[in-house]
Amino acid sequence: MYYNNDTLIFLDGNWVKAKDSSADLYSQTLHYGAGVFEGIRSYKTENGANVFKAKEHYERLHYSAEKMHIKLPYSVEELIRLTYQLLEKNGLEDAYIRPLVYLGENMQLQPTNKVHVMLCAWEWGRYLGNTGLRLMTSSFQRPNPKSCFVEAKVTGHYTNSILATTEAKQKGFDEALLLDMNGYIAEGPGANFFYEKGGKLFTAPLGNILAGITRQTILDLAKELDFTVEEKYFTPKDVYEADGAFFTGTAAEVAGIESLDNKRFNLKWEDTMGYTLSNAYMNRVREKEYKLFELV
Repeated sequence: MYYNNDTLIFLDGNWVKAKDSSADLYSQTLHYGAGVFEGIRSYKTENGANVFKAKEHYERLHYSAEKMHIKLPYSVEELIRLTYQLLEKNGLEDAYIRPLVYLGENMQLQPTNKVHVMLCAWEWGRYLGNTGLRLMTSSFQRPNPKSCFVEAKVTGHYTNSILATTEAKQKGFDEALLLDMNGYIAEGPGANFFYEKGGKLFTAPLGNILAGITRQTILDLAKELDFTVEEKYFTPKDVYEADGAFFTGTAAEVAGIESLDNKRFNLKWEDTMGYTLSNAYMNRVREKEYKLFELV
């Protein structure tokens, strides 16, 4: 589903067919998870493809690389230019874009100067689908911020996400909700979390979560719509009596949530602040600002 015989990717300065590309089996990233990546979306607009917040994504990629002692050999501007070339070469406008920075052969637990950069893209629907999600509180916690840089998108961090999502699905739920080391709700396996109660939105503060770019976009849109948002610590019990809730993320966009631990929220998704923000978000990414309040 990710590529076909004609799909081109950018790899270490060259445009090559995905089916013909290869990676080092002795890669430190493959063995130890020491790589960084981004998830970016491009949207078809009246003016062509819009790589949404490309600058912010590639700035975070550089930040993640720096935290992992990886020397990223391309500037933010170069990566943006290459991304638009990637889309053009593959005839894509609505697309999910995956930049991956991975390392060369190294079996030692220390940095290496052998750095590879890959850019690929494919058509991908909303990661969590379009129906209300049933969540469970995961038995797995988000990593302690003192154990790693939780705000960096590091490949190895996502073993935690895989465990949480797999557990949830095995128990009959759609997705998981993870707590931090203090027992407060942090985020989903691949998305930030918001809930609505009493005409107000709540979300976890930065520190124990990924600083999501979609999360920040929703905070900006909420301000424009005069929605009150409070960043605070809260528990599953606080969420059980919520009016509504949603996930935010590049792959998920804005995904409505129906229940947590089989406790349904009070409002229909269409009557929540999250639903309004979801529509505003889609207008923003498709550059339809003049239709901010129009449902799409």
